[in-house]
Amino acid sequence: MKNIHIAMAVVALAAIAGGSYGLWALGMNQGMEMMSAPIGGANEEAANEGDGGQMDPSTWNIPQGEAATRRHMENGIKAGDVDPETGLAVQYYHDPMVPGRKFDSPGKSPFMDMMLVPAYSGADAADNSSVKVSPRIQQNLGIRTAAVAMGMLAPEISASGSVQWNERERVVIQSRAMGYVENLNVTATLDSVQQGQTLLTVYVPDWIAAQEEFLSLQKMKGENLQPLVDAARQRMLQVGMSTAQIRQVEQSGRTQPSVAIVAPRSGVITELMVREGMTVQPGMTLMEINGLSTVWVQAEVPEGQAVYVRPGVNLVANAQAVPGRSFEGTVQAVLPQLNSNTRTVLARIVLKNPEQRLLPGMFVQTRFMDSSRPETLIVPSEAVIQTGRRAVVMLANEEGRFTPVEIKTGIEFDGKTEVLEGLQPGQEVVLSGQFLIDSEASLRGLEARLNQPETNSGSDSKTHSTPGVVESLSEISVTVTHPPISSLGWPEMTMEFKLPEPSKMPAQNLRIGDQIEMEFQMQEGDIPKVIRIEPINPNMKKRGGKQ
Repeated sequence: MKNIHIAMAVVALAAIAGGSYGLWALGMNQGMEMMSAPIGGANEEAANEGDGGQMDPSTWNIPQGEAATRRHMENGIKAGDVDPETGLAVQYYHDPMVPGRKFDSPGKSPFMDMMLVPAYSGADAADNSSVKVSPRIQQNLGIRTAAVAMGMLAPEISASGSVQWNERERVVIQSRAMGYVENLNVTATLDSVQQGQTLLTVYVPDWIAAQEEFLSLQKMKGENLQPLVDAARQRMLQVGMSTAQIRQVEQSGRTQPSVAIVAPRSGVITELMVREGMTVQPGMTLMEINGLSTVWVQAEVPEGQAVYVRPGVNLVANAQAVPGRSFEGTVQAVLPQLNSNTRTVLARIVLKNPEQRLLPGMFVQTRFMDSSRPETLIVPSEAVIQTGRRAVVMLANEEGRFTPVEIKTGIEFDGKTEVLEGLQPGQEVVLSGQFLIDSEASLRGLEARLNQPETNSGSDSKTHSTPGVVESLSEISVTVTHPPISSLGWPEMTMEFKLPEPSKMPAQNLRIGDQIEMEFQMQEGDIPKVIRIEPINPNMKKRGGKQ
């Protein structure tokens, strides 16, 4: 009984294995038929139906292109001739794996173990700078475009700061002679004063003798007294009297032992150093007055936005302490100092304060914009793709073609980017779907792709090494069959490599069929270049490629 169960299990497993193999074989046969379908197959028929009977070679896959190349070789068709099957002129032949190299005649690829593929004039695949997307695909991708326009892009900078005294409105009042404070009209700091208001009265004993001498000489009668009168006037100036005070003594004919000191401007007493009865000395500071018609604001501008702040830019400020009121001002200076903790730069702003509502210490929020910037080209920021080394936009041309264009950008603000170079007014740029279009461009091997570097990338200078077997030799190249190369993601294949200079290659030791170890570099638009190639022991076990 047990043997019967074992036999039945073996039969069932055999049936399952046989069915699985049959399905696998059927799928492989169908896949091979689809991949190797000649020109005139299902793809071609679909293209003919959708294009009014006209073939579109851009819809061909690689096996179809190879079949067309073989047909061209049989019929003697080359670049410049018209293919009777497509009705299009052959522009050139190329290897899809190395799209940068073009050939005038059909044949086998010098780079890979495959045939070249034709590119036709008027076909989408023949355009090396743009890719064509059908209207249906554009609709499915949701491609949106916008026009390049002229405009002025001025970023609005918002910065906070605190109100401070305007030091340029500060005045210092000092004593010009030794005396005594008789009367002090201002008794506390932060008292408001008006221009011309008497602040204090100082009795100056030293002035009495000089004034009496001047008055005595003025009353004397006689000749040659004017020089003495002038000398007495100079002595009054030397003891600290002003011209106005001397004129008052001369007009009144009486001594003026006390002097009234008045406020030279309206403002607030910020420093008060005297009291009534105090003795003052020449040069002693009595008090300081600071005006409030304008105030300073030290606004902290982020380091990245400081480049947009320039002296003379107008702004508007709002204070929480004065709700519903805006204050106009101007950027006076950008101070040459960076706060390393907050990464901000101080901008000194002068605000008008006609009603003296802004007081030192208040917190304000400022908004300013440089409206003097010139007009430039502007595009939506979502159209610009930053690749790391450059900025690129996808330009929408006629007939559904799209071309990658490198641009030079300026400032970015409010969803818009300033374009300094690369575009013209009126051109259309793609706002969405750029990466999908670039993927199609990459598959077709366009010369200008979004991810193409400006110069040869560092990967071109990297070297790769692999063992292999020499299949053929020429003076400048060698064809090698090599195993998979993991550093490049290459499968096992037979391809051509450019040989190094004769002085660096042991040419006398290389023979067809030899096993070799070689080191090579990739070249843009050309076959890989051998850096080092040496025969190895034929009995050595082949290894996978490595970098």
